[in-house]
Amino acid sequence: MTDFFFIPSLWSFVFVSCLRQPSHISVLCVAPDLREMVFVIQSQRNSFHVRQAEERRADLLKQVHDLTEKPPAVLLLHTLSDNEGDWSILPLLPYLSRSFGKNSSWIVFLEEETNVKMVTLLQVLAKFPKNKEWFLGKPLHDEESTIIHHYAFAENPSIFKYPDFAAAWALSMPLVVRLANKVRDEPLKSDFTIDLKHEIALYIWDGGNGPHLTAVPELCTEPEGSPNAQYCATTLRKDPPLCEEPVKKEDIFVAVKTCRKFHSERVPVIKKTWEKDALFLEYYSDHAEPSIPTINLGVPNTERGHCGKTFAILQRFLSSAVPDTKWLVIVDDDTLISLPRLRVLLSCYDPSAPVCLGERYGYGLSQGGYSYITGGGGMVFSREAVVRLLNSGCKCYSNDAPDDMVLGMCLNALGLPITHSPLFHQARPEDYSKDLLAHQVPISFHKHWNIDPVAVFNKWLRDDWRTNTSDEHNEKSKTEL
Repeated sequence: MTDFFFIPSLWSFVFVSCLRQPSHISVLCVAPDLREMVFVIQSQRNSFHVRQAEERRADLLKQVHDLTEKPPAVLLLHTLSDNEGDWSILPLLPYLSRSFGKNSSWIVFLEEETNVKMVTLLQVLAKFPKNKEWFLGKPLHDEESTIIHHYAFAENPSIFKYPDFAAAWALSMPLVVRLANKVRDEPLKSDFTIDLKHEIALYIWDGGNGPHLTAVPELCTEPEGSPNAQYCATTLRKDPPLCEEPVKKEDIFVAVKTCRKFHSERVPVIKKTWEKDALFLEYYSDHAEPSIPTINLGVPNTERGHCGKTFAILQRFLSSAVPDTKWLVIVDDDTLISLPRLRVLLSCYDPSAPVCLGERYGYGLSQGGYSYITGGGGMVFSREAVVRLLNSGCKCYSNDAPDDMVLGMCLNALGLPITHSPLFHQARPEDYSKDLLAHQVPISFHKHWNIDPVAVFNKWLRDDWRTNTSDEHNEKSKTEL
């Protein structure tokens, strides 16, 4: 049964149906006043993402305008402060509590691509008493314990639920206020931020002392307009944005880091899978092997870190030894990557700007730390970014220093943002929730451990189609430098 009732502070007439399970008895629910809502769009500083976030904000405000003359706060996360750690949400909670704790009931977080049906969302939130602590979202879980979650809940990984950010997630204000006090009074314990959605859920749950994630079926990742999205308060756009024509093959230079002991094990996998999609590609090793071929940059191999090798690659990229391309892609020899999909994604970015793109991790973000691109999923740099990096004089403190983290420190010192894409993956498909991957078109995965890497590439990254571009004549003239 649907109840009609009048709420002057919202709009003339509103339909709200609130069903208590399992009795299915309709009860009166009062939708929250829009002025009590705060929307936080998890935006980024890169110009493309700023435009995406501003479009999302405009859509929210347009919907609100049709309902009330008094709109809610709609915030772009990247504008709230100069603190690099704000994207990790927890350092931001004291600000949100201080600014909105007295007059607001809910904070709803959403991503740039998250479509919101405002009326439906208000109906959903009306089911939850705003004076209690609530952590709402679409639940994800692990099928097996995974390295990206530090093997948490190893005995039963599926028991712990964490939110799919793409579906939006919400915190009631009593929970925000308590968490903000905790963040102020107790330093955050973890040095690394790896999978933010899982880490936020762990922090809120607090070993059982805080609320677990409450599943909200109306928070969805169904494509907008699909039959399954009929009752959804949130959906995703049908297709990833195609900003312009895909970047041409000749605009990308690919650098593969390898070493002698993996020439016969890992390099053949690249040759069987994605090497053919690169026009300009070099393998960098501690041993020159003409049959591959590999290039010895004069940097001894290290068991970890590889900072010396990576900086040598950056220097070579700007030299006359390689073609003058707009983009540099640095991958490990056990990275699986779809270059056609990457070319589509790069069409959204300005190569004349200092773009640093990949899967973003963080180190010490609550104590003035920095973000970095985790190397295994692939690191993508515009030429301008490489120029600024090397002109800054930033260097490795040792050849075996962690290259991705050193680059992160350098970029942070320069004030150059790390641009995050969830389509790059530091680990294997098995290490991610199936429901998360179900709405992604992934660009990369990493590691060959306990998998058939060729089969993984064919399942997750191979496309039956080929991007139609003006460089098709290059298909038969691939260049290995």
